[in-house]
Amino acid sequence: MNQHLLLKLCHNTFSEILLEPSQETIISILESTNFPSKKYDLKSLLSNYFNISAEASKFCSHILKSINQVQSDYGFVEQVLDSIDNCSNGDQFGYLLLELRSFIIHNNPFSDLKKQDFTRINDEYSSVLQRLKSKKKRVARKIKLIKCVNKTSGVCVTAACGLVVVAALVLATHALAASVMGPAILSRTLKPLKKKIMNIRFLKCGFLRKAGEQLDVAAKGTYILNMDFDTMSRLVARLHNEIDHNKAMIQLCLDRREDRFSLEVLKELKKSNIGFKKPVEELEEHVYLCLLTINRARALVIKEIAKSYENKNEGSC
Repeated sequence: MNQHLLLKLCHNTFSEILLEPSQETIISILESTNFPSKKYDLKSLLSNYFNISAEASKFCSHILKSINQVQSDYGFVEQVLDSIDNCSNGDQFGYLLLELRSFIIHNNPFSDLKKQDFTRINDEYSSVLQRLKSKKKRVARKIKLIKCVNKTSGVCVTAACGLVVVAALVLATHALAASVMGPAILSRTLKPLKKKIMNIRFLKCGFLRKAGEQLDVAAKGTYILNMDFDTMSRLVARLHNEIDHNKAMIQLCLDRREDRFSLEVLKELKKSNIGFKKPVEELEEHVYLCLLTINRARALVIKEIAKSYENKNEGSC
Protein backbone atom coordinates (compact mmCIF):
# COMPACT_ATOMS: atom_id res chain seq x y z
CA MET A 1 0.00 0.00 0.00
CA ASN A 2 1.55 3.31 -1.06
CA GLN A 3 1.78 6.29 1.26
CA HIS A 4 -0.80 8.33 -0.70
CA LEU A 5 -3.43 5.58 -0.32
CA LEU A 6 -2.58 5.23 3.38
CA LEU A 7 -3.20 8.94 3.92
CA LYS A 8 -6.60 8.69 2.18
CA LEU A 9 -7.66 5.79 4.40
CA CYS A 10 -6.80 7.90 7.45
CA HIS A 11 -8.91 10.80 6.12
CA ASN A 12 -11.19 11.27 9.13
CA THR A 13 -8.45 11.06 11.73
CA PHE A 14 -5.62 12.65 9.80
CA SER A 15 -4.89 15.22 12.49
CA GLU A 16 -3.77 12.32 14.72
CA ILE A 17 -1.12 11.16 12.24
CA LEU A 18 2.35 12.20 13.36
CA LEU A 19 4.76 14.05 11.15
CA GLU A 20 7.59 12.09 9.61
CA PRO A 21 9.97 12.72 11.22
CA SER A 22 7.95 13.80 14.25
CA GLN A 23 8.72 17.03 16.09
CA GLU A 24 9.95 15.00 19.07
CA THR A 25 12.43 13.22 16.81
CA ILE A 26 13.53 16.51 15.23
CA ILE A 27 14.14 18.16 18.61
CA SER A 28 16.12 15.14 19.82
CA ILE A 29 18.31 15.13 16.69
CA LEU A 30 18.97 18.88 16.80
CA GLU A 31 19.79 18.77 20.52
CA SER A 32 22.17 15.84 20.13
CA THR A 33 23.93 17.30 17.09
CA ASN A 34 27.11 19.22 17.83
CA PHE A 35 26.90 22.10 15.36
CA PRO A 36 30.55 23.26 15.10
CA SER A 37 29.88 26.97 14.69
CA LYS A 38 27.38 29.17 16.51
CA LYS A 39 28.36 32.05 14.27
CA TYR A 40 26.05 30.87 11.49
CA ASP A 41 23.15 30.08 13.87
CA LEU A 42 22.36 27.04 11.72
CA LYS A 43 20.65 25.15 14.52
CA SER A 44 18.17 27.96 15.21
CA LEU A 45 17.39 28.43 11.53
CA LEU A 46 16.76 24.73 10.89
CA SER A 47 14.66 24.49 14.07
CA ASN A 48 12.50 27.35 12.80
CA TYR A 49 12.13 25.60 9.44
CA PHE A 50 10.92 22.38 11.10
CA ASN A 51 8.47 24.27 13.35
CA ILE A 52 6.86 26.02 10.40
CA SER A 53 6.60 22.82 8.36
CA ALA A 54 4.90 21.14 11.35
CA GLU A 55 2.44 24.03 11.56
CA ALA A 56 1.79 23.76 7.82
CA SER A 57 1.09 20.03 8.17
CA LYS A 58 -1.41 20.71 10.96
CA PHE A 59 -3.14 23.33 8.82
CA CYS A 60 -3.40 20.77 5.99
CA SER A 61 -5.25 18.44 8.36
CA HIS A 62 -7.78 21.24 9.00
CA ILE A 63 -8.29 21.59 5.25
CA LEU A 64 -8.94 17.85 4.97
CA LYS A 65 -11.58 18.04 7.73
CA SER A 66 -13.30 20.87 5.86
CA ILE A 67 -13.19 18.87 2.62
CA ASN A 68 -14.71 15.89 4.41
CA GLN A 69 -17.58 18.08 5.69
CA VAL A 70 -18.15 19.55 2.20
CA GLN A 71 -18.31 16.09 0.65
CA SER A 72 -20.79 14.97 3.31
CA ASP A 73 -22.99 18.07 2.82
CA TYR A 74 -23.02 17.77 -0.94
CA GLY A 75 -23.74 14.05 -0.76
CA PHE A 76 -26.93 14.95 1.09
CA VAL A 77 -27.79 17.74 -1.39
CA GLU A 78 -27.25 15.33 -4.28
CA GLN A 79 -29.69 12.83 -2.77
CA VAL A 80 -32.34 15.54 -2.34
CA LEU A 81 -31.87 16.83 -5.89
CA ASP A 82 -32.16 13.29 -7.28
CA SER A 83 -35.45 12.85 -5.38
CA ILE A 84 -36.91 16.02 -6.94
CA ASP A 85 -37.08 14.31 -10.35
CA ASN A 86 -39.51 11.76 -8.86
CA CYS A 87 -41.83 14.30 -7.20
CA SER A 88 -45.50 13.60 -8.03
CA ASN A 89 -47.03 16.67 -6.39
CA GLY A 90 -46.31 20.11 -4.98
CA ASP A 91 -46.36 18.94 -1.38
CA GLN A 92 -43.49 16.53 -1.98
CA PHE A 93 -41.56 19.23 -3.80
CA GLY A 94 -42.12 21.67 -0.92
CA TYR A 95 -40.93 19.07 1.58
CA LEU A 96 -37.71 18.49 -0.37
CA LEU A 97 -37.10 22.23 -0.46
CA LEU A 98 -37.40 22.31 3.32
CA GLU A 99 -34.90 19.44 3.48
CA LEU A 100 -32.39 21.67 1.71
CA ARG A 101 -32.82 24.27 4.46
CA SER A 102 -30.63 22.15 6.72
CA PHE A 103 -27.85 22.60 4.14
CA ILE A 104 -27.99 26.37 3.99
CA ILE A 105 -28.16 26.90 7.75
CA HIS A 106 -24.80 25.15 8.20
CA ASN A 107 -21.69 27.30 8.14
CA ASN A 108 -19.56 27.16 5.04
CA PRO A 109 -16.89 24.52 5.94
CA PHE A 110 -14.21 26.64 4.28
CA SER A 111 -15.09 29.74 6.30
CA ASP A 112 -12.76 28.61 9.10
CA LEU A 113 -9.87 28.46 6.63
CA LYS A 114 -9.41 32.20 6.62
CA LYS A 115 -7.35 33.89 3.97
CA GLN A 116 -5.11 35.40 6.63
CA ASP A 117 -4.15 31.89 7.77
CA PHE A 118 -2.85 31.08 4.30
CA THR A 119 -1.20 34.49 4.14
CA ARG A 120 0.46 33.98 7.53
CA ILE A 121 1.91 30.59 6.58
CA ASN A 122 3.04 31.93 3.20
CA ASP A 123 4.68 34.89 4.93
CA GLU A 124 6.42 32.60 7.42
CA TYR A 125 7.68 30.33 4.64
CA SER A 126 8.82 33.34 2.60
CA SER A 127 10.68 34.73 5.61
CA VAL A 128 12.45 31.42 6.27
CA LEU A 129 13.22 31.03 2.57
CA GLN A 130 14.89 34.46 2.46
CA ARG A 131 16.92 33.66 5.59
CA LEU A 132 17.98 30.31 4.13
CA LYS A 133 19.04 31.92 0.85
CA SER A 134 20.87 34.73 2.65
CA LYS A 135 22.69 32.27 4.90
CA LYS A 136 23.57 30.06 1.94
CA LYS A 137 25.06 33.05 0.06
CA ARG A 138 27.05 33.98 3.16
CA VAL A 139 28.39 30.43 3.47
CA ALA A 140 29.26 30.36 -0.26
CA ARG A 141 31.19 33.64 0.07
CA LYS A 142 33.10 32.27 3.08
CA ILE A 143 33.99 29.07 1.22
CA LYS A 144 35.23 31.13 -1.72
CA LEU A 145 37.32 33.26 0.62
CA ILE A 146 38.83 30.23 2.36
CA LYS A 147 39.72 28.63 -0.99
CA CYS A 148 41.47 31.85 -1.95
CA VAL A 149 43.33 31.90 1.39
CA ASN A 150 44.28 28.24 1.00
CA LYS A 151 45.65 28.90 -2.47
CA THR A 152 47.60 31.92 -1.27
CA SER A 153 48.89 30.16 1.83
CA GLY A 154 50.06 27.25 -0.31
CA VAL A 155 52.23 29.63 -2.32
CA CYS A 156 53.52 31.20 0.92
CA VAL A 157 54.41 27.81 2.39
CA THR A 158 56.32 26.88 -0.75
CA ALA A 159 58.16 30.19 -0.68
CA ALA A 160 58.94 29.82 3.04
CA CYS A 161 60.29 26.33 2.48
CA GLY A 162 62.44 27.66 -0.32
CA LEU A 163 63.91 30.31 1.97
CA VAL A 164 64.68 27.70 4.61
CA VAL A 165 66.48 25.61 1.99
CA VAL A 166 68.54 28.60 0.88
CA ALA A 167 69.41 29.45 4.48
CA ALA A 168 70.46 25.88 5.16
CA LEU A 169 72.72 25.84 2.12
CA VAL A 170 74.33 29.11 3.16
CA LEU A 171 75.03 27.68 6.60
CA ALA A 172 76.39 24.54 5.00
CA THR A 173 79.04 26.48 3.17
CA HIS A 174 80.33 27.89 6.45
CA ALA A 175 80.41 24.73 8.49
CA LEU A 176 81.11 21.09 7.67
CA ALA A 177 78.88 19.99 10.55
CA ALA A 178 75.99 21.94 9.14
CA SER A 179 76.40 20.23 5.78
CA VAL A 180 76.27 16.84 7.49
CA MET A 181 73.34 17.61 9.80
CA GLY A 182 71.51 19.92 7.38
CA PRO A 183 69.22 17.35 5.68
CA ALA A 184 68.00 15.95 9.00
CA ILE A 185 67.44 19.40 10.49
CA LEU A 186 65.73 20.54 7.29
CA SER A 187 63.38 17.56 7.21
CA ARG A 188 62.51 17.97 10.89
CA THR A 189 61.84 21.66 10.46
CA LEU A 190 59.84 21.76 7.24
CA LYS A 191 57.34 18.94 7.84
CA PRO A 192 55.92 20.24 11.18
CA LEU A 193 55.88 23.78 9.76
CA LYS A 194 53.85 22.78 6.72
CA LYS A 195 51.54 20.53 8.74
CA LYS A 196 50.77 23.27 11.27
CA ILE A 197 49.93 25.79 8.59
CA MET A 198 47.66 23.43 6.62
CA ASN A 199 45.87 22.25 9.76
CA ILE A 200 44.82 25.72 10.88
CA ARG A 201 41.04 25.54 11.53
CA PHE A 202 40.38 28.71 9.53
CA LEU A 203 41.73 27.08 6.39
CA LYS A 204 39.13 24.31 6.50
CA CYS A 205 35.65 24.64 5.06
CA GLY A 206 34.26 21.11 5.42
CA PHE A 207 31.63 22.27 7.91
CA LEU A 208 30.68 25.21 5.70
CA ARG A 209 30.26 22.99 2.67
CA LYS A 210 28.02 20.61 4.63
CA ALA A 211 26.05 23.51 6.08
CA GLY A 212 25.52 24.82 2.56
CA GLU A 213 24.08 21.46 1.49
CA GLN A 214 21.63 21.47 4.43
CA LEU A 215 20.57 25.03 3.67
CA ASP A 216 20.09 24.18 0.00
CA VAL A 217 17.82 21.19 0.74
CA ALA A 218 15.76 23.19 3.25
CA ALA A 219 15.44 26.13 0.83
CA LYS A 220 14.21 23.91 -2.01
CA GLY A 221 11.60 22.28 0.26
CA THR A 222 10.47 25.68 1.55
CA TYR A 223 10.07 27.08 -1.96
CA ILE A 224 7.94 24.13 -3.13
CA LEU A 225 5.70 24.27 -0.06
CA ASN A 226 5.26 28.01 -0.43
CA MET A 227 4.00 27.48 -3.99
CA ASP A 228 1.74 24.62 -2.83
CA PHE A 229 0.06 26.78 -0.20
CA ASP A 230 -0.45 29.57 -2.69
CA THR A 231 -2.25 27.12 -5.00
CA MET A 232 -4.37 25.71 -2.16
CA SER A 233 -5.33 29.21 -1.08
CA ARG A 234 -6.77 29.95 -4.52
CA LEU A 235 -8.63 26.61 -4.66
CA VAL A 236 -10.17 27.10 -1.20
CA ALA A 237 -11.27 30.66 -2.07
CA ARG A 238 -12.90 29.41 -5.28
CA LEU A 239 -14.77 26.59 -3.52
CA HIS A 240 -15.82 28.86 -0.66
CA ASN A 241 -17.45 31.28 -3.12
CA GLU A 242 -19.12 28.41 -5.01
CA ILE A 243 -20.68 27.03 -1.82
CA ASP A 244 -22.01 30.46 -0.84
CA HIS A 245 -23.46 30.86 -4.34
CA ASN A 246 -25.24 27.50 -4.16
CA LYS A 247 -26.67 28.36 -0.74
CA ALA A 248 -27.96 31.65 -2.12
CA MET A 249 -29.71 29.77 -4.96
CA ILE A 250 -31.42 27.41 -2.50
CA GLN A 251 -32.42 30.30 -0.29
CA LEU A 252 -33.96 31.99 -3.34
CA CYS A 253 -36.07 28.88 -4.00
CA LEU A 254 -37.24 28.85 -0.38
CA ASP A 255 -38.15 32.53 -0.51
CA ARG A 256 -40.02 32.40 -3.85
CA ARG A 257 -41.89 29.11 -3.25
CA GLU A 258 -42.83 28.96 -6.94
CA ASP A 259 -42.71 25.38 -8.10
CA ARG A 260 -41.80 26.04 -11.74
CA PHE A 261 -39.19 28.68 -11.01
CA SER A 262 -37.70 26.71 -8.11
CA LEU A 263 -37.59 23.55 -10.17
CA GLU A 264 -35.56 25.25 -12.90
CA VAL A 265 -33.18 26.73 -10.33
CA LEU A 266 -32.67 23.37 -8.68
CA LYS A 267 -32.02 21.71 -12.04
CA GLU A 268 -29.23 24.20 -12.62
CA LEU A 269 -27.96 23.55 -9.12
CA LYS A 270 -27.87 19.84 -9.85
CA LYS A 271 -25.75 20.46 -12.94
CA SER A 272 -23.37 22.71 -11.03
CA ASN A 273 -23.18 20.14 -8.22
CA ILE A 274 -21.72 17.62 -10.66
CA GLY A 275 -19.10 20.12 -11.76
CA PHE A 276 -18.39 21.06 -8.15
CA LYS A 277 -16.98 17.63 -7.31
CA LYS A 278 -13.95 17.97 -9.55
CA PRO A 279 -12.36 21.06 -7.89
CA VAL A 280 -13.06 19.53 -4.45
CA GLU A 281 -11.22 16.36 -5.47
CA GLU A 282 -8.46 18.51 -6.99
CA LEU A 283 -8.01 20.37 -3.70
CA GLU A 284 -8.05 17.10 -1.73
CA GLU A 285 -5.36 15.58 -3.93
CA HIS A 286 -3.27 18.74 -3.68
CA VAL A 287 -3.44 18.66 0.13
CA TYR A 288 -2.33 15.02 0.24
CA LEU A 289 0.58 15.75 -2.08
CA CYS A 290 1.51 18.77 0.03
CA LEU A 291 1.59 16.61 3.15
CA LEU A 292 3.82 14.10 1.42
CA THR A 293 6.09 16.93 0.26
CA ILE A 294 6.34 18.26 3.83
CA ASN A 295 7.40 14.85 5.17
CA ARG A 296 9.80 14.24 2.30
CA ALA A 297 11.47 17.63 2.74
CA ARG A 298 11.83 17.14 6.50
CA ALA A 299 13.36 13.70 5.97
CA LEU A 300 15.86 15.03 3.40
CA VAL A 301 17.06 17.81 5.72
CA ILE A 302 17.50 15.32 8.60
CA LYS A 303 19.38 13.01 6.24
CA GLU A 304 21.76 15.86 5.34
CA ILE A 305 22.32 16.64 9.03
CA ALA A 306 23.09 13.00 9.80
CA LYS A 307 25.42 12.72 6.81
CA SER A 308 27.19 15.95 7.69
CA TYR A 309 27.99 15.11 11.30
CA GLU A 310 28.55 11.38 11.23
CA ASN A 311 32.13 12.30 10.36
CA LYS A 312 33.24 14.94 12.85
CA ASN A 313 36.48 15.67 11.03
CA GLU A 314 36.08 18.86 9.00
CA GLY A 315 37.67 18.35 5.61
CA SER A 316 39.57 21.03 3.79
CA CYS A 317 38.22 22.89 0.78
